[in-house]
Amino acid sequence: MGKKVKEDKKPPPDDVFDTLAVESRQAGTVVLMLSSPEEDVQSKACEAIYKFVDKCDENKKQLLDLGAGEALLKLMQSEDRIVRRNACMAMGVMTAHPEVRKFLRKREESVPAFIQLLAPEEDTVVHEFSALGLSNMATEFSSKASIFESGGVDALVKCLSSSDPDVQKNSVEALAQLLLDYQSRAAIRDADGLNPLLELLKSEFAIIQKLSLLALDRASQDSENRSALRELEAMSKLIDFVAHPEWNDLHVMAVMVLSNLLEDIESLELIKETGGLKRLVALITDQVPPEEEPKAGTGKGRRRQALGPPRRVQREVSKKDESEKEEPPPGEAIIPTLPDVKMCAAKAIARSAKSAENRKILHEQEAEKMLIHLLSHESNDVQTAAAQALGVMSENLLSKDSIREWEGLQPLIKLCNSDNGDVKEAATLALANLTAGNSTNCQEVSNLNGVETLIHLLADSRDEAVANTCCVLTNMATEEGLRSEAQGKGVVTALLEPLKSQNTRVQAKSSLAVAAFVCDADSRSDFRNAGGIENLVMLLHSGNDEVRRNAAWALAVCAVDEPTAIEICKLGGMDLLQEIQVSGTRKNPFAEVALERLLDANLSAKYSLTGQLSSTNLIEDGFYDAGQIRPNTKFMSIEDYCKQELNDKRPILFIVAKADPVATQSASNLELEAKDNSKTNVSGKSSRTGREGKGGRRRASMIPDDDRKSKQKEKEEKQKEEELQAQLQKEAEALANSENQPFNPPTDSNLVKYIEEVTERILPLATATEQVKALAQFVADKMGGCIEKGQLPNFSWELPLSQVKFELKSNVVPIGKIKAGIHIHRALLFKALADRIALPCTLTRGEYNRAWNEVMLPETPEQPGAQKFPPRCFIVDLIHQPGRLMRSDSPEAVTYKKL
Repeated sequence: MGKKVKEDKKPPPDDVFDTLAVESRQAGTVVLMLSSPEEDVQSKACEAIYKFVDKCDENKKQLLDLGAGEALLKLMQSEDRIVRRNACMAMGVMTAHPEVRKFLRKREESVPAFIQLLAPEEDTVVHEFSALGLSNMATEFSSKASIFESGGVDALVKCLSSSDPDVQKNSVEALAQLLLDYQSRAAIRDADGLNPLLELLKSEFAIIQKLSLLALDRASQDSENRSALRELEAMSKLIDFVAHPEWNDLHVMAVMVLSNLLEDIESLELIKETGGLKRLVALITDQVPPEEEPKAGTGKGRRRQALGPPRRVQREVSKKDESEKEEPPPGEAIIPTLPDVKMCAAKAIARSAKSAENRKILHEQEAEKMLIHLLSHESNDVQTAAAQALGVMSENLLSKDSIREWEGLQPLIKLCNSDNGDVKEAATLALANLTAGNSTNCQEVSNLNGVETLIHLLADSRDEAVANTCCVLTNMATEEGLRSEAQGKGVVTALLEPLKSQNTRVQAKSSLAVAAFVCDADSRSDFRNAGGIENLVMLLHSGNDEVRRNAAWALAVCAVDEPTAIEICKLGGMDLLQEIQVSGTRKNPFAEVALERLLDANLSAKYSLTGQLSSTNLIEDGFYDAGQIRPNTKFMSIEDYCKQELNDKRPILFIVAKADPVATQSASNLELEAKDNSKTNVSGKSSRTGREGKGGRRRASMIPDDDRKSKQKEKEEKQKEEELQAQLQKEAEALANSENQPFNPPTDSNLVKYIEEVTERILPLATATEQVKALAQFVADKMGGCIEKGQLPNFSWELPLSQVKFELKSNVVPIGKIKAGIHIHRALLFKALADRIALPCTLTRGEYNRAWNEVMLPETPEQPGAQKFPPRCFIVDLIHQPGRLMRSDSPEAVTYKKL
């Protein structure tokens, strides 16, 4: 047997502490261990903290309060690789808590510490958690700036090429957050980070694909980045990505990136050359994509096959022989794209079509066909997006015709009956753009029975749909046949409901539609009888400029005929228009036109407000001169003036060529009564005398005188009471009848005689000059004759006029009742008579009861063979030398017009 050898165990050195295994269940104890000088203790403490904070957010906050943040930041810069790794893991997880991020923002060394750990020589785990920390911190703007300034974009881009998917995920997520800042968008291009993002689309992990698409979406918002992506053939890669059915949940984001790229005309031209646009359209419309032909000499036409075969054409692999492949019949191979993808594709087309050049290219690629196809989709969101895109595309003149030729109007009209408000709004908007300036499309809408649908939509609860419908109807009203058709179907009365809307856009568009449809007397009458004038007048109170302008224009169209103009004035429309014109901010030319139209239909108001009547403003029965009134003063009717009590103000001069029928009838009745009385008197005397002769005296002698007198007195008193009651009853009946009966204006039999005399004596004269002079003399004779210069103050005209007012018991005086008048009376009578014989002249009011008439006459008498000159403006003298013609610019004419 061998001899046992005694083991020689050396005791540990005296200055070395024996190994101590410590078990701790308190977080505070582990935090204290972070300050240990031993790297092994630091590493294990960091690992324990990582496990602890990974459990819940409360643990992260607890450790931060215990001061673990300072220690971990220090250990992240340790020389020991394991300590750095574990500290980075713990701190990376802790950054998910907002209080931890707030703490790190206050430490300038925190961001550089994370970025330093992204160095290539560090472990993959360190890269993962440092990128995680940067991703969490990048949610705040101040941290984004710190990461950018510390060169974090370059470090993160390098990590995109890592083989570890966790590193890729955290890095691309951090970059997606950073790309919300415009500075980082330029930095990622300079760091060549766009190509790695495109390469991540091939990843096996959906979250990495999603984050890379999100980063590309934000990066492609920069124009220079879009140019760089075009060089990297990003559009082809994205279309290939959409062609994979297994990635359908990410297709929406891919189309959003394509939408950004298609904003540039260069991208559209490129996708047009490569055939990618038609392929995208085929994918969206669930059709077999067309076979692409390779372009000779360039690599743009070759489709990249990095992501596998197109998703539409599936190939079945035989179980016996995998090498043999058969194509299924057409139709069975089509896998529909998701509705959200179709919606985003339609929005991408609409976004790109905002540019006129892009619309032209999209039209050449027949993008309208895809949009029309999407209108029949069952999803409301898809229908809405397609209709909106068609509305944008229809701004191209060629697209309007193409959409009609490809039968795109019918589905749009059908969508107007949808229960979804967004669909109706988008469809009506597309129709409004399609019918603008295109009579053929307007006719096609009518042929498709769209008028009834549009009229029905006017009562819809969706304000924007109603406003768009009003635009469509306004566009169609430019064609007379379509306008008549719509009027026959009740569009005028249907427009009353939108006028009552509280939405300013609906009010503006419906007012414009009213102006388009009330252009004939019948429609104006229907609109007036339905109460539409009141709604238009109310819109003049609106604080919206467009509403006021359109309402004023509609009133201008309505005021063409006199009944409607009178109705507008009764409702206060003229007063409101005057207020608008006086205002410095609300004044607009449409209100001015409306006021002019109203005044032309109400010459009395025009003369009182402007003091001017042109030769085309013909004075007719019912005209009255109420004197000059201020712009903001309410204009009263003749009925109001007649109801006023007699006052000492200037009379209201009234023009009415109508004889008093009551006076004529009373005169004839008086003649008949006189004849009847004469006959009855003769017969009554004979009979009475016979009776009285026989027995009258005998009866009188038998009755006492006192009794006879008392009976006679009682009889007289009773008769007086009966007469008084009868008179009171008659007055009450007359008062009741006057209240119920319509207003009867005063009559003027003298003016009737004047018109008859003028028509008989002056109208047959040969020349206009002779007519003017004869009429001037006629007016002067009827108004008190000529007045010598300087004697006008001595001419008595006020007292006779006051006597006429007193006799009539009214402030309204017919012009024919005046026997002594001056400028203002004579000029008015001259204008009224001249208009009856078609003698053109104006009437102008001056100051201090001055008024004059201007006529256009040849300067020399009209003689056969004489040289003719253009007519000149003359003022007619009606005062001093009646019939004298004064050139309007002569000194004597100026003197005539002034006091």
